[in-house]
Amino acid sequence: MAASASFLKMFTGIVEGTAEVREFARVPEGARLSVDLGPLSSGVMPGDSILVDGCCLTAESIDGSIARFSAVSETLSLTTLGGLQAGRSVNVERSLRVGDRLGGHFVYGHIDGVGEVLKVTEAPASLKVRVPAALSRYLVPKGSIAVDGVSLTLAEVEGDVFSVALVPFTLERTTLRKRRAGDQVNIETDYLARIVLHDSRNS
Repeated sequence: MAASASFLKMFTGIVEGTAEVREFARVPEGARLSVDLGPLSSGVMPGDSILVDGCCLTAESIDGSIARFSAVSETLSLTTLGGLQAGRSVNVERSLRVGDRLGGHFVYGHIDGVGEVLKVTEAPASLKVRVPAALSRYLVPKGSIAVDGVSLTLAEVEGDVFSVALVPFTLERTTLRKRRAGDQVNIETDYLARIVLHDSRNS
């Protein structure tokens, strides 16, 4: 979620890899951060949209593999980005290009709220997360959700609590393997579910 993010910039929730935050500094208008994209910096240009832990941010400059971003105060207050610090790993995905395959679901990088991890199960790997009560109506069993930018399928839903399974591919390529009970995660509900619910209420 960022003031400069365009609604037309879309992602899949299939995280391409993790990246290290090199710098994070608060400024009067929000924060500035630098992220080492490593090999994912290939082809990235200033002005490109990058999903950082589920938040759509605009690359203001690129120096080698280091991308620099700004986040406004609203973004910091509505997401987990305000808690970032140098050395932390974040999930990264570059925006879709025309003709790219859609492996997950449409993700826009507009965070709906911050959820709390209630339980982590290792075998089989899963997360149980509580979301703000206002988001519970968008939780559809077997539907999609993005957690820290990762496209996942809702295995179980009970009110404002949901569970998701984590397959080995997800554990290897994302930061979700590091999550523990009490951690906060960025939540983006399925846009299509929101549209269907909106239309049903207005029909």
